[in-house]
Amino acid sequence: MLVAAAVCPCPPLLVPEVAAGAAPELDAARTACADALGVLAAARPGLLVVVGPGEDAGPRTYPQGTPGSFRGFGVDADVRLGAAGDARTDAAGDDPLTGAEAGPELPYGLAVGAWLLERAAWADAPVEGIGVGPALDAGRCAALGRDLAARAGRVAMLVLGDASACRTLKAPGYLDERAAPFDASVARALGRADLTALAALDTDLARELRVSGRAPWQLLAAAAEDAALDGTLLYEDAPYGVGYVVAAWS
Repeated sequence: MLVAAAVCPCPPLLVPEVAAGAAPELDAARTACADALGVLAAARPGLLVVVGPGEDAGPRTYPQGTPGSFRGFGVDADVRLGAAGDARTDAAGDDPLTGAEAGPELPYGLAVGAWLLERAAWADAPVEGIGVGPALDAGRCAALGRDLAARAGRVAMLVLGDASACRTLKAPGYLDERAAPFDASVARALGRADLTALAALDTDLARELRVSGRAPWQLLAAAAEDAALDGTLLYEDAPYGVGYVVAAWS
C-alpha cells in the first residue's frame, strides 16, 4: 500500500555540475526536493519505487544499482539507483510482477532521481525504478500504479517529471498560451493529492505541451487510490520556461 510520495521535476540542471554557473537559480527547487524526500523517509517504507520519464513508451524497469550518467551534458558525473543490489527480475531481465522490460542504463529523468536519493543519503528501503513514456496511455498507467502499490505493505514513491516546456518564448517548446493554465491545474492537483484531476489529464494536450510528467503522475494517482493521502505543494515555478512542481503526499 502506498504510504507516501514525493513529486519532483527532473531536469538535469538540478545537478549543480550540469547547471554550472546557473546552479543557484534552482536552489529553491533543490531544497523543496530534499524536503519532499524527507517525507518519504519519515514514512518508513518497505520499498521505494522511483517512477520517471522513459525513453520509450515502457514500462521499463531499472533494478536497484542501475547506473546512470550526466556525461552527455559534458560533466564527469555518474550515479546509481540506490545502493548496488540484486533486482527482482527474472532471467530474461523482465519484471515478474508487471512484465516490464528491464533497462540497461537510467534515462536522464531517473538519473536525476538517483542523484536526489544520493544527495539525501537514502538508505531507508530497497529501491527500484520504472520508466514510462508519453505514449503510455492513462489506462495502462493506472493498472501499473495499482500493481506497484501492492508490491509491499508500505510502499513509497519518488515520482519524477516536468510540466509544460512551453511557458516562454525561449522555452524548449516555444510559447504556448495553453501551457500556464495546464501547469496551474497540475500544481493544484499535485498539491491537493487530487487523484481524479490527475487521472483526467489530457494526454494529447500534455504531449503537445511537451509535458514529461503526465504518465508518472497518472501512475501515482492510481497507486494512491486506497491510501487517503494528503498533499502539500512545496514549489512551483518555470525558471527556464519549463514548469517545475514539487509536492509531498503523506
